[in-house]
Amino acid sequence: MTPTPEQPGFRIEGRHVLFTVIAFFGVIIAVNGYFLTAAYRSFPGQVSETPYEDGVGFNRTVAQRRAQAELGWRASAAAAGPGVEIDMRDRAYQPLRGLRIEGVLRRPATQAGQISLKFTEASPGRYLAKVGPGSGAWDLHFAAAGSGAEVFEGERRLIWP
Repeated sequence: MTPTPEQPGFRIEGRHVLFTVIAFFGVIIAVNGYFLTAAYRSFPGQVSETPYEDGVGFNRTVAQRRAQAELGWRASAAAAGPGVEIDMRDRAYQPLRGLRIEGVLRRPATQAGQISLKFTEASPGRYLAKVGPGSGAWDLHFAAAGSGAEVFEGERRLIWP
């Protein structure tokens, strides 16, 4: 038998491994950089203008929510054509009359485009505010005040076509 010469072919060498590892981590770093940039551009990182004061006032908020629960009022809100309709009921599910209701519509993801609302009583317990928001989802934040010191605050997500 005569020895056969080695056939030339592809052999993995150290430089191939080096370039493969560099390319792998390069892709990982590039994708992470893209996601970080997209995240920073889409979210300002600030949930509240006054985070310390919000934390200090937490006990006050808890007390207010307890008082509201003891009040027993119920509210339902709906997007009613070109406006917002709120139906207010007491503990016995009777309509609440003569309330002063003010509110605001905000987009869920941004503070831009905020719309202030003033409600008028259309029928016993039914309050309307005429507004023409753009289509899509809006968050309604409202406060209803009675003849005494009672206050009811509510939040609802409303969707216009």
